[in-house]
Amino acid sequence: MTMHRLEIFLPIIVFVLLALGLATLSTAAPDISFVKKQAAFAAAGIIAGVVILFLGRKRILDLGFPIYWLSVVLLIITHFFGAEKNGAKSWLEIGPLPSFQPSELAKISLIMALAIILHERPIKTIKDYLQAVVIIVLPFILVLLEPDLGSALVLAAIGAGMILVRGVPWRHLVVFAVMFAVLIPLAWPKLQPHQKTRIIAFMNPEADPQGSGYQVIQSRIAIGSGGLHGKGYKQGTQAQLGFIPYRYADFIFPVLAEEGGFLASMVLLLVFMLLFWRLTAMASECLYERDQLIITGILVMISFQVIINLGVSLGLAPVTGITLPLISYGGTSLVSTLIALSLAYVVHRDKYKDF
Repeated sequence: MTMHRLEIFLPIIVFVLLALGLATLSTAAPDISFVKKQAAFAAAGIIAGVVILFLGRKRILDLGFPIYWLSVVLLIITHFFGAEKNGAKSWLEIGPLPSFQPSELAKISLIMALAIILHERPIKTIKDYLQAVVIIVLPFILVLLEPDLGSALVLAAIGAGMILVRGVPWRHLVVFAVMFAVLIPLAWPKLQPHQKTRIIAFMNPEADPQGSGYQVIQSRIAIGSGGLHGKGYKQGTQAQLGFIPYRYADFIFPVLAEEGGFLASMVLLLVFMLLFWRLTAMASECLYERDQLIITGILVMISFQVIINLGVSLGLAPVTGITLPLISYGGTSLVSTLIALSLAYVVHRDKYKDF
């Protein structure tokens, strides 16, 4: 039996981020019930993670494609019977159970299914991309039709990131770049009015300071007014007086920046950097390409959401509705992120075991 050390840093980093998230939510949320619900969802995610650790890598990956097709079916059901929130029909409500977003399950299942495909199929010709592209495009289109542009972009980032890590000839990259450049003007007429408004507001938020540019402007004011040390816990004027919309979800970072200042913001960013470092190191330590691809997909999923969320808060990216992983309020997002990180942990733990 090959002896190897257990990964102890990843759980510590995750618990630190959960603590930072609950602490920030306690001042950003309208009342304490949000914090209690978030803590309950965190407990549910941890329990799900323990189940994943018990099952092990082989059993989980054997369920990769069944879970993928389950997520596709749930996305189709959502298209017809889903509940609409914030202009997107992306939620399923089943009896007394809490509502959830099937798109979150789609992210994890895409990572597992794509890792299996890319591991088994070499990518040398355009035809080799066909199966992988279909696996990516199917949930992408279903989520985009909700319309949930943020989750669709995450799915696209996961697919692109895993394919790039798997290895792509530079000629293919040129072809994809040209295709992407052609598709942008073709996709513009297909966007929903509110999506077009968000992109226009990103280019010039001051053009409509009381409308489409309001969120970004208020977010910048909050971040800039925090200074070095911040205004103090629950002392942020932008946050506590309600100037920041969705301050407990999409725009939770400005609350932390205003009340904790530059120092608190840097602490949060440092912990996220430690998380990315551990996931990168764990992927590099795996022997099998399939394991490397799974951890890479999880790294792309989380890092992309962090970068876009912070970019939106700073006015460096259009508003897409992407939350800050492990920090923003949201049960489905929190549970799915904890499940993904548990998957990364168990894949790394079982890296010396054959499939």
